Amino acid sequence: MPREPYTRVEGTLYYAADGAAGRALAAADDELGALIAQVGEVRLDIDGDPFVSLARAIVDQQISGAAAATIWRRFEALCGGRVTPDAVLGHTTQDLRGCGLSGQKTGYLQDLAAHVADGRIDFAALAEYEDEDIIETLTAVRGIGRWTAQMFLIFSLGRPDVFAADDGGLRRAVARLRGVDANLPKAAIEAMAEDWAPHRTAAALFLWKALNTTDD
Repeated sequence: MPREPYTRVEGTLYYAADGAAGRALAAADDELGALIAQVGEVRLDIDGDPFVSLARAIVDQQISGAAAATIWRRFEALCGGRVTPDAVLGHTTQDLRGCGLSGQKTGYLQDLAAHVADGRIDFAALAEYEDEDIIETLTAVRGIGRWTAQMFLIFSLGRPDVFAADDGGLRRAVARLRGVDANLPKAAIEAMAEDWAPHRTAAALFLWKALNTTDD
């Protein structure tokens, strides 16, 4: 689901019903077109620090937003106010656990920091990769799966054609759009989204916003 950037804003994705992506999606899919007309526009600020974005995604896993925010503040303070690979690797496992991190998440953060520190992940180079190559690189880190990598593509790189069929919110939104069971196989959701290429990120943002509006 869309969220506020964790660090500075690098840029902004903006899609409107009368913009190029909005018009193309409406032409390809009448039902989505009607939803886009209702939503009107979507805007997403892009995270400016890719390491922090991934580290925060790990911290956020499987706990409430309030708990994650508390742990992150402690973790950030331990790192001297800025979470970097060197700051993570400069502290012991016990130090990191003292912030409230589980042993598993501590290991994930250390593995991410090690991948960046030794050059296995070079964020400047990564930005030039194709989407699937980025996913392959990131999922080599323990604790980062395909969904997290796809969120990185959207929220940190602003890639225009990403649709995360594993995302529960998108699955519910597509189910409402089509009037089908939200427990459809992932492959069926992906097949529906194929019609929205090469604007699947815009489609996802419109669907997320529509879902949030109806859930409120």
